[in-house]
Amino acid sequence: MNAEELELLGDSKYRNYGAAVDKALKNFEYSSEWADLISALGKLNKVLQNNAKYQVVPKKLTIGKRLAQCLHPALPSGVHRKALETYEIIFKIIGPKRLAKDLFLYSAGLFPLLSNAAMSVKPVLLGLYETYYLPLGKTLKPGLQGLLTGVLPGLEEGQIHNDKYCGLLCVVFRQLALT
Repeated sequence: MNAEELELLGDSKYRNYGAAVDKALKNFEYSSEWADLISALGKLNKVLQNNAKYQVVPKKLTIGKRLAQCLHPALPSGVHRKALETYEIIFKIIGPKRLAKDLFLYSAGLFPLLSNAAMSVKPVLLGLYETYYLPLGKTLKPGLQGLLTGVLPGLEEGQIHNDKYCGLLCVVFRQLALT
C-alpha cells in the first residue's frame, strides 16, 4: 500500500468500500459458469460506481487478477464485454496518473485479448486503448511492448478494423520513437 491508501484506511467510508469490494470479489470464488462471472462483474461494477468519489480502488491486485481471468479465451464474448466495462469504470475512477502507476495490474489481461476476442469485443478493446492508454504518453513506456504485441495480431484479420489498428500502431510507434 502506498501512503495515499494508508491515509484512506482512516476513513470509515473507505473501509466500508474495501469491505464491499471484498464481498463482490467473493462472488468470483463461487462462480461455476460464465453467467455467474457476468453477475459477479455486475456486482463489482456497482460497488465501484457507488464509490467513484475515491480515486484509489481497494484490492486492486485481486481485481486485476479477476479481470484478467474473465478475459480468458475460452469464455464467451459476453463475459469479455462485461470485464471491459469494469476496466473502463476503473480507468475513469483512477485517472491517467494512477493508471500509469498501475499499468501492469490492468494490462496483463487486456494485452493478450485482441488475438482471441470476438468481433463484437474488438472495437470496445481498441476504444479502451485509444481513450485510456494512448493519452498516457511517456508514462506508457513500460507497457508499449505489450501494447504493440497485443495490437499487431489485429492487422492479420482483414479490413474491418484496419484503420483503427493502423492509427493505434502509428501512435505507439511515434511514442516509441520519442522515448
